[in-house]
Amino acid sequence: MSRPQQITVLGATGSIGLSTLDVISRHPERYRVFALSGFTRLAELEALCLLYRPRYAVVPDAEAVRHLQGGLQAAGLTTRVLVGEAGLCEVAAHPEVDAVMAAIVGAAGLKPTLAAVEAGKKVLLANKEALVMSGALFMQAVRKSGAVLLPIDSEHNAIFQCLPTDYARGLGAVGVRRILLTASGGPFRETPLAELEQVSPEQACAHPNWSMGRKISVDSASMMNKGLELIEACWLFDAKPAQVEVVIHPQSVIHSLVDYVDGSVLAQLGNPDMRTPISHALAWPERIDSGVAPLDLFSVARLDFLPPDELRFPCLRLARQAAECGGTAPAMLNAANEVAVAAFLGRRIRFPEIASIIDAVLNFEPAVAVESLDVVLAADSRARALAEQWLNRHGR
Repeated sequence: MSRPQQITVLGATGSIGLSTLDVISRHPERYRVFALSGFTRLAELEALCLLYRPRYAVVPDAEAVRHLQGGLQAAGLTTRVLVGEAGLCEVAAHPEVDAVMAAIVGAAGLKPTLAAVEAGKKVLLANKEALVMSGALFMQAVRKSGAVLLPIDSEHNAIFQCLPTDYARGLGAVGVRRILLTASGGPFRETPLAELEQVSPEQACAHPNWSMGRKISVDSASMMNKGLELIEACWLFDAKPAQVEVVIHPQSVIHSLVDYVDGSVLAQLGNPDMRTPISHALAWPERIDSGVAPLDLFSVARLDFLPPDELRFPCLRLARQAAECGGTAPAMLNAANEVAVAAFLGRRIRFPEIASIIDAVLNFEPAVAVESLDVVLAADSRARALAEQWLNRHGR
């Protein structure tokens, strides 16, 4: 390489962002941090800026700008601090940026991720909600701009590795029968159904295999995370919902599989560490050291597989229905889920009521065709309002 690649990390203070920076720091000859963003963990963002000395940092409001800019100037840094969504879009689409790690959680990541795509960047997609909300528009923008879209979710990255390089010709054309999307089953896989009414946010966030943020951890506990990943897989790999089968695999060693018409099933295995898919996408089509320990099959000893119980995990059923419905249904599903998860984390509702809120929103407001980003954002806003109305009607 003639020069190190310039990397923007959106969502730098989250688990994906920190793992990305860990991989980058192992290869200073290959990568430089161009920009970092943070939302609530501003002290952590300042520490990261002091360590990686980015050209830009992005924070949510003017007060945060003043605080961070002052601290960085006192330390002798020339990092320019930008604010809000406009700042995120600027550092995502900046002409000097080579690759963007899109790791902002939730709908907030949609516009900056699209900005990176429209600018033709190499986009490392960890923000599944952007694709869930605006799938057709998002993939159309990828094709139009020539952006390179590489999945970071361990499951989608595994599928990407197991598919032939020409999978864009169509799954049937390359001999793929189905995609097997693995799921750990989360912390409540064996919890008696009656006890789910009483589980706490702390229990929901105690994932047995992965270290993740609180929102994603709750999504994993409800298996909404897998539902969103099912929708994402359909867009990434041009698959129909019926071609994507969810398989519970408690060990989280096989990250996903691809079943071919000749009877072959290809799987990608590895320790449950997000630095593996991150390093794969950063270096693609090459491979670099990620810092992840080699997989010890003798220690793993066994691999188990179970079908998901949709009575236990109704969010998975709702996500599949949204995928089959199409239009604005996935955006509404995602928005209602974000409101419901926030309410659960705030102890306003019980865990099973997450699915109740989503179901109510999807049944109240019919999906419409997605013709523009404004339609997507309007559906998102309407679904959030309906979810809040549910909370208010039920005294929450």
